Amino acid sequence: MSLDALRQALPAYAKDTKLNLGSVIANSTLPAQRLWGTVLACAVATRNPQVLRELEAEAREHLDDAAATAAKAAASIMAMNNVYYRATHLIGDAEYGNLPARLRMQVIGNPGVDKQDFEFWSLAVSAIGGCGVCLESHEKVLRDAGESRESIHEA
Repeated sequence: MSLDALRQALPAYAKDTKLNLGSVIANSTLPAQRLWGTVLACAVATRNPQVLRELEAEAREHLDDAAATAAKAAASIMAMNNVYYRATHLIGDAEYGNLPARLRMQVIGNPGVDKQDFEFWSLAVSAIGGCGVCLESHEKVLRDAGESRESIHEA
């Protein structure tokens, strides 16, 4: 079970995806926890059991229990937030953005790992979830914390 197994499972027409899947990870300049937490959070966000099975096994070789749990928590909380904030934005009435979400989001305040790693994972999952509001929010938090655009771009 590994990244290589997942790449081999891809059909011939997905050759570019196969090549990119390996090179994006292999050529990353991110620290190991940030990289593999991103891989794990994105694997959870795909909601594909095979993708999760193959990538979680490899990610766990690089993450301690706290980081693995936090990466999964980022995927979980962003699954909820991406739907909510994307919907309130797409309605087209800015007043919805002024209403309280009334959603529990305690893990954002205390993720159990470095907050910047958690924000990074949340940004990556938001790209999968397609929520522009969440992407903008997490990118701003990361930029305000001193992260470079190049680092954020890796998400």
